[in-house]
Amino acid sequence: MAVKKLMANRLVFVATLAFVVFMAPRLAAQAPTEAPQPQPSNPRAPHVNAPLGDIPRMPGDGNGAYKTHEYRDLFAELGHSPAQSHAKIERAFQQLFHGDGQEERLYFETGENANGPLAYITDWANNDARSEGMSYGMMIAVQLNKKREFDAIWNWANAYMLITDEKNPSVGYFAWSMNTDGTPRSTGAAPDGEEYFVMALYFAAHRWRNGQGIYNYQAEADKILGRMRHHPVITATGPFRVHPDDPPFLPPDHPWPSPNNKHRAEEAAKSGKALPVFRAPWDLVARPQTIGPMVDEDHFMIRFIPNVDVNSTDASYFLPAFYELWARWGPPEDREFWAKAADVSRDMFNKVTGPETGLAPDRSNFDGTQVLQRDGTPTPFSYDSWRTVSNWSVDYSWWKKDVRETALSDRIQKFLYGQGIHSFADRYTLDGKPLSRRHSVGMAATTAVGSFATTPGPVSKAFLEELWTTPVPSGEQRYYDGLLYLMSMMHCSGTFRIY
Repeated sequence: MAVKKLMANRLVFVATLAFVVFMAPRLAAQAPTEAPQPQPSNPRAPHVNAPLGDIPRMPGDGNGAYKTHEYRDLFAELGHSPAQSHAKIERAFQQLFHGDGQEERLYFETGENANGPLAYITDWANNDARSEGMSYGMMIAVQLNKKREFDAIWNWANAYMLITDEKNPSVGYFAWSMNTDGTPRSTGAAPDGEEYFVMALYFAAHRWRNGQGIYNYQAEADKILGRMRHHPVITATGPFRVHPDDPPFLPPDHPWPSPNNKHRAEEAAKSGKALPVFRAPWDLVARPQTIGPMVDEDHFMIRFIPNVDVNSTDASYFLPAFYELWARWGPPEDREFWAKAADVSRDMFNKVTGPETGLAPDRSNFDGTQVLQRDGTPTPFSYDSWRTVSNWSVDYSWWKKDVRETALSDRIQKFLYGQGIHSFADRYTLDGKPLSRRHSVGMAATTAVGSFATTPGPVSKAFLEELWTTPVPSGEQRYYDGLLYLMSMMHCSGTFRIY
């Protein structure tokens, strides 16, 4: 009797296993591909809780969405239904990825190669494709379950942006700016692109499973993340190439043709001045360059650029919500580093922001002091800085490990609300002096994400309603504004999740 029962149990197990193996791919193929999943999977690796120095860590997983699997829908709290939010997000995606090519779209498919379709995200006003925008496009695509767009962007990035010339000291990184025909505008890297590439690839691995070659998402994420910390220190003198067969890249002696530069040239002409040609440190070809890791090992921080002689950081690159996941999912030898980096980032948000305004500078020294510009003035709150409030607020939503993030969000929302919620400038000194007259949708959008961490009240609601009622950006400035707008809509609706 016992033998028969054992045999029967084994037959049931084998039959069940066969059903799962046979049916799982078919059920997955029948699943809807447009709507976000109501509850994402949340793979976890053991958390590192070794002693980490002077900054105290909250033990475990915190009290945010990573632990609870519950994501606040800030729009629903205002009375807007999830169906309304989904419809707005889908319309925004369709406009920015598949809308009119002249006024609306950022995503352009451009043939295919052996790995499949190719597509780039373009900064329309500057006529280039940037690692920042490409990685944002991938993050949007994986969050919204748009696998074709994700794979096509990733394929283009690997085909054109990945630096493969061994004589280029940035080899293994992604060139931060490329012409849309795949030729370079730069042969150096910027870490914010790499960070979002990594996180989007991990989410893709968990949501869609790994494929082959560049579509083995987990392996690609591990490779990039490991390189960010362990890239060898290499010194060489340019001009450099992105790929071995490319001609040497020489930056032009005039500004790149773009609507932005056309407008700047017109303004410069009115004042009788020539439009200066900006030269980033990675584009200077007349001197040796030494490129190393994208992190500063001693300070547990992401670097502004991986040039070892540029010893500064950028608070808008700090992504503690991502670092916590890398401390669980990334290469085991690096997990403790990223756990500490998450805490250091939270501490730096408090060190670098204006004490009355909550505004963060575009660049800081590793000790939190201000970086001085060429004219001797401190680096202000500028375009990179718009992202910082979203970074600490998403960290609060996912982890809730630092109560100081509430004070930071209260501070910046109060300041900008006082400046006029429909009209505040997009550049400021840290103490609140306006440096521009332009009001930008992307900045308003990321400030609305700050409502995850703010004390609930009329100011927080005002920013959310401002985002809700703002049209999808279009026209020349739709790149940065549009990507930040769409990701902010996804965050505030509770559909930007950990996969």
